[in-house]
Amino acid sequence: MRNIVHRHLGKMVAGTAIAVAGTAVMVAVTLPGTAGADDNGTRAGQSAPQAAGTAGAAGAGEAAAGGRAVAPGVVEAAPAEGQRGEGRDPLTDDELRRAEKIALSRQLFRSSESVDGDRGPQPLGVDLAEPEADEAGRPDAPRRADVTFYDYRDDTLVTRTVDLGTGKVVATGTQHGVQPPLSRAEKAEAAGLLIADPLGSGLKADYKDATGKALTSPDQLQLSGAVYRAAPGAQPAVLDQCGEHRCVRLFPKIKNGPWVDARQLVIDLSARKVARLDR
Repeated sequence: MRNIVHRHLGKMVAGTAIAVAGTAVMVAVTLPGTAGADDNGTRAGQSAPQAAGTAGAAGAGEAAAGGRAVAPGVVEAAPAEGQRGEGRDPLTDDELRRAEKIALSRQLFRSSESVDGDRGPQPLGVDLAEPEADEAGRPDAPRRADVTFYDYRDDTLVTRTVDLGTGKVVATGTQHGVQPPLSRAEKAEAAGLLIADPLGSGLKADYKDATGKALTSPDQLQLSGAVYRAAPGAQPAVLDQCGEHRCVRLFPKIKNGPWVDARQLVIDLSARKVARLDR
């Protein structure tokens, strides 16, 4: 794996250099006042010296300002966020906290399990719920929030709809085989399992090469990841349940360093196992 990783790292570093070069070109093109300028600081087709052009620009600026220096701009502070939004406004921070607290009933907490094996389901997200058909366009339509959890005890996606006005759960739905995007906690847990597994030796070796330090914690990496679903013949048997189980392909990046290619490795968070794809 280590040779694969290093070969990929070279591609990623080269890609980054190209991206930086592209950015530099974009900046050169879009900076105000530089479009069409030649090497002497004059616009194409003009022969005026740079000093004259500069003086002309300064004079124009003074004239536009009525001979006075232009006052620096002032950035106004963002308005204070209220506890409750209105209509289809995004959920406020207070509404997000309230919705999750209301949705997580004592019964759900006691009967479910999070990604690290603790009691309680794994929080995934809180979103403003869509209005009912007869509520569309009504200014007084109830504001509701859909709160989603993943229960690792039996691989169930739980969605609870909270009426933010009454503070009550008005609907509960459960689904199997549905895999929404991963939370930050799930990606961190997947990285921890990979670091602790023998298949993570290549990742740890590359981290050591890049930093001179040992990789011992997910906190040392920047983590992106995607849900992996099993496909016929595309993975070892240990990963055949991915899709029913919650499985992850990680894209780790060394902080202030390169990306590491770990695409061949899949972490089954439900079974807490790591496996390498056959191809």
